[in-house]
Amino acid sequence: MSEISFPGIGRDILRKDVFMRIAIELSRLGTCPRKAVGAILVRDGRCIAWGYNGAPAGLPHCEDNNHGWVLQPEYREQYEDHDAIEIENTMLSEYGCRNATHAEANALAFAARQGISTDGTTLFVTVAPCDVCSKLLIAAGIRRVYYEEEYRDPAGIELLKLAGIGTVKQEFHGDT
Repeated sequence: MSEISFPGIGRDILRKDVFMRIAIELSRLGTCPRKAVGAILVRDGRCIAWGYNGAPAGLPHCEDNNHGWVLQPEYREQYEDHDAIEIENTMLSEYGCRNATHAEANALAFAARQGISTDGTTLFVTVAPCDVCSKLLIAAGIRRVYYEEEYRDPAGIELLKLAGIGTVKQEFHGDT
């Protein structure tokens, strides 16, 4: 049986493209409309866990509670409606969504619930991890992170590098 060949692209690059394509497709399932992110954990050429960003099961989705930035009634009554909305929107724009669980955290949580070791795995994620997710990745034993897009704060990538975890901004080759 002959192996399928793809002119101009090596097998290793092809494999990375396929995993990144899977992460991109998973991002379409994300429930936070601010940014769709997908992640897969890979060991020995096989996906062992995956995740996408969104509200935890059973909790309100981002569009239902302004990404977690709804003032509590006791604080909201101190303001006119338009002022309260402005405060909520300012918090959202400055600090981001606090409602959704990030894709890489969801992938790690699934692996933990299923008893799947993540030690020595590689993460493919559509957006570079934040600092909180990077700490989780370090603790989970991830050895390399491929990402397609920079996160707004480079602290996560800096933490991974400091911990000796390989980080690669993956150029996606699309259809080959």
